Amino acid sequence: MPCADATSVTGSPLTPQPYVVQRVRRETADTVTMDLLPRSTADEFRFAAGQFNMLYRFGVGEVPISISGDPSRPLPLVHTVRNVGATTDAICAVKRGDVLGVRGPYGKPWPVLEAEDQDVVVVAGGLGLAPLRSALYYFFAHRERYGRILLLYGARSPRDLLYRQELTRWGKVDLGVTVDRGGEGWTGHVGVVTTLLARERLDPARTVALMCGPEVMMRFTIRELERQGMTDDRIYVSLERNMECAVRLCGHCQLGPAFVCRDGPVFRYDQIRPFMAVREY
Repeated sequence: MPCADATSVTGSPLTPQPYVVQRVRRETADTVTMDLLPRSTADEFRFAAGQFNMLYRFGVGEVPISISGDPSRPLPLVHTVRNVGATTDAICAVKRGDVLGVRGPYGKPWPVLEAEDQDVVVVAGGLGLAPLRSALYYFFAHRERYGRILLLYGARSPRDLLYRQELTRWGKVDLGVTVDRGGEGWTGHVGVVTTLLARERLDPARTVALMCGPEVMMRFTIRELERQGMTDDRIYVSLERNMECAVRLCGHCQLGPAFVCRDGPVFRYDQIRPFMAVREY
């Protein structure tokens, strides 16, 4: 599916539209999920699973954030944001009734249509579950179109798990959850997410893998998928590094010949493999 035309939503790819904060839910000590509604009821919003928006805190700045809601129910617009700097700190501090600027959606989505009639393995690390959540909602809504759906999710500790109540209700997938460090009454698996994957037996000829998380996690996950016989053209990753403008003007997100904001953030791994190991400066 091609990337959405952002001008259909905003009138200009660089002009944010005002959205009102309807609800804020704290996920972890430094992460919140917020629901946003357009100030004008005439505004429409459609997105594909895996796309992102630019969120603008007036007077502070803007950042790219994946859309974490259900593509079949685009409003309220749902974003999960981690506080990692001045702009995200200001965004995470919003309250009901505050206004954020939104422009988008941008980017290429997860291959949910291409994965039909296949098994799907979804691997998420930490905040990486947020960009995958929209794809999971799509799979849930069209469960009959897919074979086995396996979700493997890892976080640093139990306190860092996203959507904890929701995880217990995702009965339409085979679920594995792990943490790097247990404690706090944790009785589940302890270890990196690849240890969960190593226990699975995939059918490489009919499996599609989607993943998002720290790049080191994704590299080791890809190694395990390849060990089980999967080829790089059946593996998809989401890379949201260094995006600033979302419209290929600043060049900040260039990755080899690709621009993450235009050609991603979702990439088929065989298309970017040579560039994943390139050190950033």
